[in-house]
Amino acid sequence: MPEALSQMMDGLGRRARSAARILAMSSGDVRNAALQAAAAELRTRRAEILKANATDVHEARERDLSAAMLDRLMLDDSRIEAMAAGLEAIAGLPDPLGRVMAEWQRPNGLAIQRVAVPLGVIGIIYESRPNVTADAAGLCVKSGNAVILRGGSESFHSSRAIHACLVSGLEMAGLPADSVQMVPTTDRAAVGYLLSSMSQWVDVVVPRGGKNLIRRVQEEARVPVIGHLEGICHVYLHAAAETAMAAEIAVNAKMRRTGICGAAETLLVDRDAAPRLLPSVLGALRDAGCEIRGDSEVVAMIPDAREATEADWNTEYLDAIISVRVVDDIDAAVRHIGKYGSGHTECIVTEDDNAAARFFRDVDSAILLQNASTQFADGGEFGMGAEIGIATGRIHARGPVGAEQLTSYKYIVRGSGQTRP
Repeated sequence: MPEALSQMMDGLGRRARSAARILAMSSGDVRNAALQAAAAELRTRRAEILKANATDVHEARERDLSAAMLDRLMLDDSRIEAMAAGLEAIAGLPDPLGRVMAEWQRPNGLAIQRVAVPLGVIGIIYESRPNVTADAAGLCVKSGNAVILRGGSESFHSSRAIHACLVSGLEMAGLPADSVQMVPTTDRAAVGYLLSSMSQWVDVVVPRGGKNLIRRVQEEARVPVIGHLEGICHVYLHAAAETAMAAEIAVNAKMRRTGICGAAETLLVDRDAAPRLLPSVLGALRDAGCEIRGDSEVVAMIPDAREATEADWNTEYLDAIISVRVVDDIDAAVRHIGKYGSGHTECIVTEDDNAAARFFRDVDSAILLQNASTQFADGGEFGMGAEIGIATGRIHARGPVGAEQLTSYKYIVRGSGQTRP
């Protein structure tokens, strides 16, 4: 590690820790004012942001990035407006700090409260999508956390232009500019240093990107990590599923956007209902351009389906491919999800609420849905304004990570002279 790089990274951490103390003591109104001012700056500096983005897009094309990566990278007027509106939506949420999460009184008269407080300093490492710069920073500011952002090299110029708007918003509201900092280099060694050598400054790391990035973060981080490795999401068509609804949900869950973590990768179908459901559902998927990979029963019923291998049940395709299995019943569906799922998002399609209740009880994933597409696995769709990502761990945050999930708590105990015998 070059000494200059370690000094630069430690400087970011030191300033972030200092800013976090001030941010934690700020009022919700002041933090909201910073977000609203940043939203206005995004609109005012639209031309600067688009110019920076054009540089990134040109360099990405020179590097022969895929069409999917280019789509994530590109900004236009509507995407900049969406970023600004997202910051305003975050500002409009209730203040997550100071919430009394629980309170009770002990027999000795002590009054105890559990009160929400910021996590402190958050490191966020993400790829390609420059809009994450605004979303992540907005959620951190809202929740009183300082943040160190390390965006992908593909979006370096775009993210810096967006970051400048966020800094202006903070300064206009009288908050420290160091509340939101960006790692000012594309050197990959900076990521390694952030993960392994900044535990004195950084309290938690949140990765957002492909599984190679997330695996690296989970393996190298010396501080807690909030995130998920894969999104192997399932849609289970129960015997009491309505045919038209099943087809509509399956197509949307798989094909609305195939490259997101909430896209369905496996379809499970009750054996009793397979002859009724599969021709319609798989026909609709096929018409939408989806490749079908099925077990022997599916292949026998759907001639152009490919035979699925064991690897298919473990694969996050992020593409127009779905694996399909016929299962005996709800218990078999739950066992399949428990064996192959990644704990992200699962859906049951059924008109039987008792079956849905069993599914909700027995499946241990972060997000469970009845009669709704897995693509609703998104903080914005949950009313959180935005999200940093989806967490599949069982400690601290789980599911969409919004402003409220970026808080911890402390205990406030009020007495009247009590001493412990």
